[in-house]
Amino acid sequence: MTDWTAIPPGEPAAVRVGLEQRCYDVLIGTGLLAHAPDLIGARLGPARCAIVTDENVAAHHLTPLESRLATLGRHMGTVVLRPGETTKSFAALASLCERLLEMGLERGGLVLALGGGVIGDLTGLAASLVRRGVRFVQVPTTLLAQVDSSVGGKTGINTSQGKNLVGTFHQPSLVLADIGVLASLPAREFRAGYVEAAKYGLLGDAAFFRWLERNWPAVAAQERAALTHLVGTSVQGKADIVARDETEVGERMLLNLGHTFGHALEAWAGYSDRLLHGEAVAIGICLAFELSRELGLVDETSLARVAAHLAAAGLPTRIADIPGAPDPDAATLMRIMAQDKKVRDGRLTFILVRGIGAAFVSRDVSAATVQDFLARRIAVGRG
Repeated sequence: MTDWTAIPPGEPAAVRVGLEQRCYDVLIGTGLLAHAPDLIGARLGPARCAIVTDENVAAHHLTPLESRLATLGRHMGTVVLRPGETTKSFAALASLCERLLEMGLERGGLVLALGGGVIGDLTGLAASLVRRGVRFVQVPTTLLAQVDSSVGGKTGINTSQGKNLVGTFHQPSLVLADIGVLASLPAREFRAGYVEAAKYGLLGDAAFFRWLERNWPAVAAQERAALTHLVGTSVQGKADIVARDETEVGERMLLNLGHTFGHALEAWAGYSDRLLHGEAVAIGICLAFELSRELGLVDETSLARVAAHLAAAGLPTRIADIPGAPDPDAATLMRIMAQDKKVRDGRLTFILVRGIGAAFVSRDVSAATVQDFLARRIAVGRG
């Protein structure tokens, strides 16, 4: 096991995503954004670069990146988009592709995705389509993107039917995870990203989850060693799974722990600030453990540990924790889940658990069982 905390200050850690001819590195450290053009040039050559970002990220991090690229004569232009999940749309995708072509982006060029999961997903999809595929670099600026969405090559946009239902697998050529930029995140966004790191412990690394239980305060305080360990362990866990199952035909489905429920809740909430993606996944993870408990697969102690830790991290753990009205109803959530990417032959796919660190894929739970379960969970805490 890599000791991420032993990385000397100033030296980035590196995780290799092993995909034969499409291998790439994920660099993790502080100060990477300031040196991004040089790091990119050293690994990928002196290609001309287009930047895609959003208004919030641009205000904090865009100018130095643009300036250094311009100094090197490699800045083609920048596209600044509106922040939020609603940007992951057909309209935004079409506009982005047009603007990249207007810049003169060639197959030898690079697109830099500077932002969180929304920017990474949308930019990766555009990069997979423009000129039938150009290279792109992920420069994730949120904790969620650094521990999860920037790695593995999933791209996508949302539709009225659900989240990420249109997309491709298009691997980045490099990922630069600068943990120093996380200091600019609102606390709520940081907490929402944390759940994706906790997910790795819950699905297959019980020792990592125990570490999280002990070290959450250091993570929340953004201590360098703790953040390096958190991001590095999460990325290594995902890289290992992606190398074995790139296109999610088997083991990679485990990475969706909590996401079938979470995506349905997120879509029901209209991809709004009422419920952030990570918050929806936190509730979804608890629902997956609760359903597993009802099916006799996991004990009450494990369920209680998970809920207690996520709550201690400031995350919602029940449907009743979603603010505002109206409440969802079970039938609506079931209709949304019927569009889930993992549905096979009309049967829902769930990631269930036999314990902390012991997740598995199941298609044996009937829709009627799930709908009854959801109806009862929705009722808890109301009244």
